[in-house]
Amino acid sequence: MQRGFMSTAAHPLIPVSEYLHASYHPDRDYVDGVIEERNLGELDHAEVQRALILWLSQHERKWGIRTIPEIRVQTSPTRFRIADICIVSVTAPREQIIQTPPLAIIEVMSPEDRVPRYSVRLDDCRKMGVRNIWVIDPASRRGFDCSAEDWIENSFFVAPETPIRIDLAALFAAIDEDRAR
Repeated sequence: MQRGFMSTAAHPLIPVSEYLHASYHPDRDYVDGVIEERNLGELDHAEVQRALILWLSQHERKWGIRTIPEIRVQTSPTRFRIADICIVSVTAPREQIIQTPPLAIIEVMSPEDRVPRYSVRLDDCRKMGVRNIWVIDPASRRGFDCSAEDWIENSFFVAPETPIRIDLAALFAAIDEDRAR
């Protein structure tokens, strides 16, 4: 409880309506009245995010999905997270702010990111009902299935009961090929 108190003492609480009508560059998370900055903007992060978007976009029609980067996801009435990559079904409602649990969320870690802070973020997604939550660390070139509370290292992401498949070795090979050009 004291942790939350310290957080609000350092930052004045902002109403949800003010957050929703404000513009942040880059966009920021909103957690119980506090605006939280996100770590991003480095080349390794951007390359992985770009490679994911290209890979998923190639399969959108066949898999019946939409790939949406950097979108606000309302995980609870007072929490909004900016997903690096959000995969939604084409049959899902078209929402300006995602409120329907997406098929998957993929987060790309930055060097400053720490597992404890990420765990809170991922827990918000699980509580919302997101069944497939994956984290990629560009520095180590490792992927983690965080759909449950554990961080399970995995080199191949699969969304059960969907055709969605991501092979991290192929993803990093594409990045390496792009760098060599």
